[in-house]
Amino acid sequence: MGRTDGDCGAGFPACSADNGQAGKPAPQPFLRAQNVHRILGSGDAAAHILRGVSLSVFPTEYVSIVGPSGSGKSTLLYLLGGLDRPTNAENGASAPFDPPSRVFIDGHDTSRLGDAELARLRNEKVGFVFQFHYLLKEFTAQENVALPMLKLGRLSKSDAMDRAAMLLGQLGLAEKVKRRANRLSGGEQQRVAVARALANEPAVLLADEPTGNLDRRNSERVAQIFAELHATGQAIVMVTHDLALAQRARRMVRMDDGLVVEDRLLDEDGQPLAAAPPPLPEAVQR
Repeated sequence: MGRTDGDCGAGFPACSADNGQAGKPAPQPFLRAQNVHRILGSGDAAAHILRGVSLSVFPTEYVSIVGPSGSGKSTLLYLLGGLDRPTNAENGASAPFDPPSRVFIDGHDTSRLGDAELARLRNEKVGFVFQFHYLLKEFTAQENVALPMLKLGRLSKSDAMDRAAMLLGQLGLAEKVKRRANRLSGGEQQRVAVARALANEPAVLLADEPTGNLDRRNSERVAQIFAELHATGQAIVMVTHDLALAQRARRMVRMDDGLVVEDRLLDEDGQPLAAAPPPLPEAVQR
């Protein structure tokens, strides 16, 4: 559907005229990619990974991003989360892309933020779950979950540890709170990673192939956790090769060759609802 600011697009109940919201301000996206380009390398070796992607993610949405390997899915996810920055202009070009290649997080133009400011915004607003859990193996599960809270500095160490134990308990790991990360199973480690991502109560959870290294049973457990989180209003954006998992979201974005080629709402059975095609990037339109 390719919503942009000021254009909710057909098929979005929150924006339609018949939902009783007439006269109220249009909902604002929490994450917004505006004509985003990402070029790696230079000269003949330059690879144009993203070629003008525009995408908005609204509060409480559950969005899956699918597509073949190399289509730009993970690159887009890292840009949306402020782990990377868009490319502003073609290699060797003096003029920037038009419209500017920008990412906005909670209304903040990340191009205007320094590295320290962006890191703080990311730590406050965004939680990350990766294919590889990246836990500190010499730390306990509880300590791993507490680390983002201690870094942000809102809670005392005692309160951070208490919240970490609470989150682990909610994910079925109450008996493993004091166990070191390297003594947990793969499925348990990924659940610790989910708890860590939720530590600072992020507005959006970004997940990159969260079940990619798990067996079917543990993959199903993570999928159920995501469904339960979404039911509480947690916004989730998930990159996955697993179509069955992708269909458990309520919106599916399909990418190919650095472009969004399809963007559809899904019903509760994972079946697509009617959708308009996404707008073409400016460069393609011209």
